[in-house]
Amino acid sequence: MKQYLFFDLDGTVTDSQTGIIRSVQHALAHFGLVRSDESLLPFIGPPLKDSFGKVFPDDPAKADLAVQKYREYYADTGIFENALYAGIADLLADLRREGRTVTLATSKPEPFALRILDHFGIAACFDHVAGAELKGPRNSKTAVLQYACDLCGVTDFERCLMVGDRKYDVLGAHAVGMDCVGVLYGYGSRGELEEAGADTLCPSVSALRSLLLA
Repeated sequence: MKQYLFFDLDGTVTDSQTGIIRSVQHALAHFGLVRSDESLLPFIGPPLKDSFGKVFPDDPAKADLAVQKYREYYADTGIFENALYAGIADLLADLRREGRTVTLATSKPEPFALRILDHFGIAACFDHVAGAELKGPRNSKTAVLQYACDLCGVTDFERCLMVGDRKYDVLGAHAVGMDCVGVLYGYGSRGELEEAGADTLCPSVSALRSLLLA
C-alpha cells in the first residue's frame, strides 16, 4: 500500500478545460491569433511558458507576454470555469480518513491552486499543497514533485504514488523515483500515458477508488 499519494489538479481532481482554453484564447487574441478549443487542449498540463514557447518559438518575450495575458483572464474568471470530477472529493476525504498522506502536486502556480481548493471546499482533503512558482525555477512537474516530497518528509519513494492524466505526471514521477497511475478520464490519451510508461491506468474515478482503497 502506498502511504504518500500525490494528485495532479487539472484533469485529475478538476475538469478545468473551459477556463484554461478561454484564458489561452484571451492571450492569443492579444496577438491577433485565433485557435479552436480542440487545438488548445495540449495547454492543459504542462507549464504555460513551455506551451506558449511552442506558439512563439523564436520570440521568448512574446511567450512571456502571452503568459501575462493568460493570467489576466484566468486570475478573475478562468480559474472558476472549472468543476470537480464526480466522486473525487469523497475519494480524497476517504484516503485522509484511512491515514494516507495526500498531497496536491500541480504545475499550476500554487496561489491559484490554493484558491481552487478553497473554492470547491476541498482544501482539508490535502495534507500539503505543492504548486509551481509564479516567478521562479519551480515550474516543471519534476521540480514540483521534489518540493512535494520535501514537504512530506519522504525518504522511501517506493511508498509514494503519483496520480495524473498527462505524460508530464508520469515522467515527473519516474524522475523522482515513484510510480504513477495514469487516469483516462482527464486530458491525456491512453497512448500518451502508455508511451510515457504509466505503471497503471484507471479509466474512471471509481476505478481509481478501487485501486487506492483496495
